[in-house]
Amino acid sequence: MAYKDYYDTLGVSRSASEADIKSAYRKLAKQYHPDKNPGDKAAADRFKEIGEAYAALSDAEKRKVYDTYGQSGQVPPGAYPGGAGGGMGDFDGSQFSDFFQSLFGRGAGGMGGRGNFGGVNLEDLLGGAGMGAGGGIGGGRRFVQNVEGELQITLSEAYSGTDETITVDGKRISLRVPAGTRDGARLRLSGQGPGGGDVLLTVKVLEDARFELDGDDLNVTVDVPVYAAALGQQARVPTMKGDVNLTIPAGSSGGRRLRLRGQGWPKKGGGAGDLYARINLTFPADLNDQEKALYRQLADLRT
Repeated sequence: MAYKDYYDTLGVSRSASEADIKSAYRKLAKQYHPDKNPGDKAAADRFKEIGEAYAALSDAEKRKVYDTYGQSGQVPPGAYPGGAGGGMGDFDGSQFSDFFQSLFGRGAGGMGGRGNFGGVNLEDLLGGAGMGAGGGIGGGRRFVQNVEGELQITLSEAYSGTDETITVDGKRISLRVPAGTRDGARLRLSGQGPGGGDVLLTVKVLEDARFELDGDDLNVTVDVPVYAAALGQQARVPTMKGDVNLTIPAGSSGGRRLRLRGQGWPKKGGGAGDLYARINLTFPADLNDQEKALYRQLADLRT
């Protein structure tokens, strides 16, 4: 039976902390979630592998068994209650590989019994639970449970708004994230949790490679050739709505910030903040002889 390197699957070291493992899992689960990759079998298989690795490493007992016996694939009787033909436990792990089941048994999955939430194990996301109809889960009364989780979206999705699909307790739920949503915003889906409880989402806006949000304003860095800054020419500036032309004033130096009014983040009361484009001067790295001569001539003139 082939050995599976769960640490490599999640892209973490063998000394990774519980927080590191959870963070890596959430990032990968978001990337390969079937809802984000409809019809992509490779992504679906990768998503399953990520879930299996997380199920093994997120539980301290399972991780210890994996670190100790994973290479051999043989778990001595009693080393883990669910492994080596042990009890079924609370979860159905039969969707995982034979390697996983040989270590922990079919009932140790941790991903199927209570469903998953946007690709994240509900074991880690379930919040406090309240009792319906006066409390208690006996006597035929319904167990009402609130579910809390984190919803990760890109800065572009937060700006324009996005339609998302999550899975709670085996039920798929569609929701709309409003345009202009900010990091840390809370969304409530009333009555969508187990037993009619609520689903409470905390929005996590991922960092963007180009834009930085500062209050209602956006900051972006624009590469401008030194000659364009010296002479005053147009440059293409990215905005959340697409690139626009911006005239660079003649004699602009590196670090100068130019404001584009109304191109920032949507405001609650209407309108939008501004976008600030910071000039980053670029210099040609492969000057030919004629260009070098011109730069020398310029240097002589300036001195």
